[in-house]
Amino acid sequence: MSQQNICPEWPEIRREEYRGVYVYAEHDGNSLKDVSLELIGKARQLAVDLDGAEVAAIIIGGTDAMARELVETGADRVIRIVGEGLETYNPVRYSMAIAQVLDKYRPEIVLIGGTKRGRELAAYIANTLKTGITADCTELEIDKASRDLIAIRPTFGGNVLAGIRCPQRRPQMASVRPGVFPKPSRDPTRRGEVISERVDVQDGRMRLVAVERKVERDVADLPPVEKADVVVVGGRGLGSADGFHLLVELARALNGTIGASLMAVRAGWAPHTRQVGQTGKTIRPRVYIGVGVSGAVQHIVGMLESKVIIAINTDRNAPIFRYVDYGVVGDYKEIIPRLIELVKAAPKPTPTEKQPV
Repeated sequence: MSQQNICPEWPEIRREEYRGVYVYAEHDGNSLKDVSLELIGKARQLAVDLDGAEVAAIIIGGTDAMARELVETGADRVIRIVGEGLETYNPVRYSMAIAQVLDKYRPEIVLIGGTKRGRELAAYIANTLKTGITADCTELEIDKASRDLIAIRPTFGGNVLAGIRCPQRRPQMASVRPGVFPKPSRDPTRRGEVISERVDVQDGRMRLVAVERKVERDVADLPPVEKADVVVVGGRGLGSADGFHLLVELARALNGTIGASLMAVRAGWAPHTRQVGQTGKTIRPRVYIGVGVSGAVQHIVGMLESKVIIAINTDRNAPIFRYVDYGVVGDYKEIIPRLIELVKAAPKPTPTEKQPV
């Protein structure tokens, strides 16, 4: 079947003019987001299938230390964007700045972390560059014959994985949720180029007005779900928000953190920032403990890469038991207190010992 231009009003492109894999490196002013470093590692893998294409990172502002970390993680080039109006985050200005740089350097692939900010920027950038984007990918591959990016993501409620490509437009864009790919180790011996690009994003028509500031109340002062080695996740089977009190105590005893299923978040028992699953965070801890979690596919895709999976549920037919290393059928209100006692009574490892998985 011959390909036809599905958007005839968009100008034709010369695909051979686009080369390289670029990553938008997001930061909070103090440190890089882990997902940006994860994508640098994946970009290096994709570059191998693109005949050793350049891997570059685009960062707005940032510090010399951030640029150094990007190079040591795998970037051949770091492009630091500077310009008036970029001191604080503004989706319109940030996307305009990034689009200007991408239009100049013309990479064939652009990867963006699927954070709240990344998802917002990705849509603006794709629209500005008149290209397509595949959101919330779980895997990325290269068709070596065509140099097309095959962006794989769950669809039909997570029951099917779809491979999506963008053969007519460049750059090809994809967003990936945090935790999907492993974070590469740093190599202090790597060398790369760091350059600055000044952009003009001033537009008198733009107005950004803050109408409300809302802060979600967390269930505990514990690390984010994507940064802990042990994650205790509560589901609808807890019955109420009070069930999280026991889970928090267990998480503290294990030096871990708390997560929640979609249904627990919808019930208001935990904030969205702790949601694990297709529409939440993707995690890969050393130990995952699901308590009262049924195991819907949407949740499983967010935690299946955990090294050890444990589930506690009163329903012996719960779908989550298909994926566990250890399953316990019973009432968590009886099991969790006993488990906390055992954990607290266990001998603590010395600083030189590694805790077993």
